[in-house]
Amino acid sequence: MSAYARLAQLPRPRLAPTDVESWVRRTATLETRVPVHVGSGPAVTVAGDADQLDQLLINLVRNAADASLETGGGLGLAWTVDDGHVDVTVADEGPGLTATANLFVPFFTTKPHGSGIGLALSRQIAEAHGGTLTLANRDGVTGCLATLRLPTVVPS
Repeated sequence: MSAYARLAQLPRPRLAPTDVESWVRRTATLETRVPVHVGSGPAVTVAGDADQLDQLLINLVRNAADASLETGGGLGLAWTVDDGHVDVTVADEGPGLTATANLFVPFFTTKPHGSGIGLALSRQIAEAHGGTLTLANRDGVTGCLATLRLPTVVPS
């Protein structure tokens, strides 16, 4: 119940300029269990709460690493800019998604010791920033692709 209480009481984001490349590269260095490739993307800044965006991306990278550990693969992070939005993607080389209907339901987990809070919290953070978070199986290869789409892009 305490995990749900924390989820339900997410504070309103305190927006400040956040450099996407620095944020993505910093988060990538935190994952040491599997190889993490960071692609290059355009210089761009978003309005975001740095602590909340860190938590969101750490959750996605941790989940991707957990999946990649099952297959001995790695993961990649990248970002693109399109029509006033930035898309930050986390692609893993894990087994892919089997049950997608409950991915964002609080307390639903497929991990033996998971809480089921990470993806629900991540989606809540994305939506609090006016964005979206989606997960899908990768096309043509095994693995999952998480896409965080954030508005209010300001070219650097």
